Amino acid sequence: MLDLLLDATILFSFDATGFRRHAEGFEASELDVDLTGRTILITGANSGLGRATARALAARGAEVQILCRNEERGREAEETLRGETGNPAVHLRLMDLASLESVRGFVAAWGERPVDVLIHNAGVLPDEKTITDDGLELTFQTNTVGPHLLTTLLLDNLRASADARVIDVSSGGMYTQRLGLPKLQGEVDDFDGVVAYAQTKRANVILAERWAELDETRGVAFHSMHPGWADTPGVERSLPTFHRLLEGRLRTPKEGADTTVWLAAVDRERIGEAGFWFDRHRVSPYKLPFTKERRGDREGLWELVEAAALA
Repeated sequence: MLDLLLDATILFSFDATGFRRHAEGFEASELDVDLTGRTILITGANSGLGRATARALAARGAEVQILCRNEERGREAEETLRGETGNPAVHLRLMDLASLESVRGFVAAWGERPVDVLIHNAGVLPDEKTITDDGLELTFQTNTVGPHLLTTLLLDNLRASADARVIDVSSGGMYTQRLGLPKLQGEVDDFDGVVAYAQTKRANVILAERWAELDETRGVAFHSMHPGWADTPGVERSLPTFHRLLEGRLRTPKEGADTTVWLAAVDRERIGEAGFWFDRHRVSPYKLPFTKERRGDREGLWELVEAAALA
């Protein structure tokens, strides 16, 4: 009963105390796995949650490809992660999700190699509305359209794996938002970066559900999760007031990344083919009834992102 009451407060669930309380029920042996031979791609893995995820998976023997847009920061992460884990199979791949050409170029260079796990971790939360060279709002393209294109182009590589998984790192902020296609695209009079970010995270959870329903993705598991409130460079930079107010209460990057690592590594029978997760538990993506999108918006979202990604 106490756990239910604390979780209902959000503060004592999404924060570090929530993680540590939830972790008391984790089965530690589930992550006692050898991932040697598994190839894992992680976007935005040079810092924060992505870096913590890369570290944990490389430490278990996986070949980890860190997909980053900045070569200097990516090289530092590659070298450091190799040293920390003793795993030389950590490799930097340059790719910018805010450029459709860059995504296509990465996939072309990757070739026909199988992909066992694709983790969509990268994300941006700009203060001002910015239009990319592809004509899309930056948050929408980086957080939603770019990852959608990457998944689309890697489908054959994923299907070549005997146990393929796609994992989308969402955000607890999405709980405040009902999907709105104009908002998602930044078609608003007064742009709010926090709202735009939350809209993309809501959209990504819906898209993961849709991916799991398609005939052509049978055999590929699609999952999404939210990490709670973690102390990352992105949060400190983009949400300085929030970061200051919750100083000392935020989760570590390792704690925030735990469910992503678990979804990538745990026995497939444990997690099934699709779901939305928080602290290793399947949860509803809706805490408030008015945030449930209309069926027409779900269909419209797929059409919108397909058109933007494949233009």
